[in-house]
Amino acid sequence: MIFDKLIHYLKLDKQEFLFQFNSHPNYPSALAFSDTLNFMGVKNDAYELEKQYWDELPEEFIAIVDNSFSLVKKSGSQYSIYSEKAKTLNKAELHKNSTDFVLLFEKTEQAEGKAAKNIKPLLYSVLALIALYTLLTHTWYQGIFNILSLAGVYISLEIFNQKFGNTSTVIGSICGDTAGNQAVNSCNKIITQDKTSILGLKFSDFSLIYFVGITILGLFLPATSYILKGLSLVSVLAIGYSLYIQGFVEKTFCRVCLLIISVLVAQLLLGTLLFENVFIEIKTILLSVVLWIAAFTSVLYINNTLEEKEKIQKSNAKNLRFKRNYDLFKSQLSENEKIEFQDNQTFSVGNPEARLHISIVSNPYCGFCKDAHKIMEDILKKYPNEVSAQLRFNYFPDRSPEKYAGLISDFTYIYQNKSQHEFLETIENWFENKSEEQIHAKSGRGDQEQDLQPIIEMSKDNSNNQLNFTPILIINGHQFPDKYDRDDIWFFIDELLYDEDF
Repeated sequence: MIFDKLIHYLKLDKQEFLFQFNSHPNYPSALAFSDTLNFMGVKNDAYELEKQYWDELPEEFIAIVDNSFSLVKKSGSQYSIYSEKAKTLNKAELHKNSTDFVLLFEKTEQAEGKAAKNIKPLLYSVLALIALYTLLTHTWYQGIFNILSLAGVYISLEIFNQKFGNTSTVIGSICGDTAGNQAVNSCNKIITQDKTSILGLKFSDFSLIYFVGITILGLFLPATSYILKGLSLVSVLAIGYSLYIQGFVEKTFCRVCLLIISVLVAQLLLGTLLFENVFIEIKTILLSVVLWIAAFTSVLYINNTLEEKEKIQKSNAKNLRFKRNYDLFKSQLSENEKIEFQDNQTFSVGNPEARLHISIVSNPYCGFCKDAHKIMEDILKKYPNEVSAQLRFNYFPDRSPEKYAGLISDFTYIYQNKSQHEFLETIENWFENKSEEQIHAKSGRGDQEQDLQPIIEMSKDNSNNQLNFTPILIINGHQFPDKYDRDDIWFFIDELLYDEDF
């Protein structure tokens, strides 16, 4: 299932999205898609909605169009559809080609933050600097030769990037992304199904090595003119091989491959007709050899590293699909004997009538407790009416320093005299800054003594249930399974909310 345009429009990290989607236990269902969007920070709600009500939908929503999850964007009487590619349908065509499934979504800042860290701007800035340098310091024909080399590097980088599942707008536009499937399949057939393999490198990878090499050698023109002329002549073999594969083996022509061939032919003409034969010094030959070895080794290393990463991700996706099965998680959770606390009121937040209750046993001075509290706070923010929670701090006056007594007193005062929001904000502020002075000033307690006996009894209750190490998450009385990371709760939270048997 391909939805490149949808992922690009939502500004999501494609590799991360596909990894999470493929590893979902219900892949490739609508539930898996919805859960993955939620995980990536795109809040959404799914509905089965008859077409007669679609006019009431917002301007942007997600539907299943032509058996693929697609972003639907209203534009007057037309609808722009973003999935594998972008297309435009009228209302009748949209209704005919869609199911009744619709998904309403809301993008958040988290979705933007999840976007892939892109080093392309840095790479292309380097290419721009090289272009500027060559235009200022070389003759017109040398400058054109080097600009063609940079064009070859750019296109080869896009092909290399696309090989590992990243969407390339450049390749898509050259290959006719919006013109129909035939052109796209032609490029895919030649590029992605390339059978050439030398030490794991494809024919397109050698294109990147070649253009990187001649780009750097081109900076030293005219000293390297003889070498570049020779390399241009050798490129005839690559041109012939590529045309043979396209015309006689695959019987289809790839537009981006033909563009690279055009670059090579133009460089061949420039090198043959205009480059002067300059005497080759031994240092120039050594530079060339070292350069080609470095380029080959670098591309080989990056290629092997990315291939290994891709294999690991596919393997992890299969493992996680099993691990993220809700029934398996529920069985592991239920294996732990249910804990019956004597006091569920102290430091309780959320909706007291909620069916899902989360307890967190922690210590304000525990370094690992910050992340656990963040998970609980985020759950409460996302499900304020569906979840209740209790903060169960371990506090024993005979074993605790005076500053801890003061901190717990401040927490107690804020909890009893201010809103839940302010109380949770105080806890968050504490774990961020660890400043007793800030918390005391925020509380406004002054020198008022607080009754800490409920906290002490709660701590004894924790101890009686062998809850001595922190942090510990407890869901409806069952301790969170050790086989899972605390972050994994996000994969099961929706099922937990609506599981009537739990």
